[in-house]
Amino acid sequence: ENFNYPYISRSIREFWRRWHISLSTWFRDYLYIPLGGNRVAPGRQYFNLITVFFFCGLWHGASLTFVVWGLFHGLFLVLEAKGALRRIESLPPAAGRVYTMLVVTVGLVIFRCDTLVHASRYLRSMIGVSGGAKEHFAAMYLTPDVAVALIAAVIGCTPWVAQWARQCCAAPRNAFARLAAESAVNAGLLAIFIVALTYLSAGTYNPFIYFRF
Repeated sequence: ENFNYPYISRSIREFWRRWHISLSTWFRDYLYIPLGGNRVAPGRQYFNLITVFFFCGLWHGASLTFVVWGLFHGLFLVLEAKGALRRIESLPPAAGRVYTMLVVTVGLVIFRCDTLVHASRYLRSMIGVSGGAKEHFAAMYLTPDVAVALIAAVIGCTPWVAQWARQCCAAPRNAFARLAAESAVNAGLLAIFIVALTYLSAGTYNPFIYFRF
């Protein structure tokens, strides 16, 4: 599992331990640790973090928005390394998760926009400062299929479904019943996969996410 429920993270540090594990592990082993990791003076450690996430941004594509996205995450990792993490961990878990989601969401806007100007306009609209642009409301886009997908995403980004599935598969004492439970879980996953492929193939424009690499 390359993504270990990153949206339940209580800090950006934890988020990057759960998000795209193969990528973050590669950068840790082949860039961060050779630079000295955290076994150096604090100033050098902060430099290492910023350097790693600068290249992490470039890895996603040759665009200024990707670089700024990487530096944005690197900045919060530096702040957490400087002591903010202890304060965050002293807060209730829900507060840490809200903080993480806010940082990640802002970062994703920068990541997905074509230019920094576009990203700044998008972020201003998100907080109600449209600057004369047409106002957009969530209800305009909350169609039934989007609502269903959103509910499924909120549930699916937590370990609840996986825990429930494991309990269902482990509960029956009869071998046939266990096999039936496991088959039902796998059939559900296969159905979700087919639906995802159907929506993807029906789209008119699906560029490779790293086409600017």
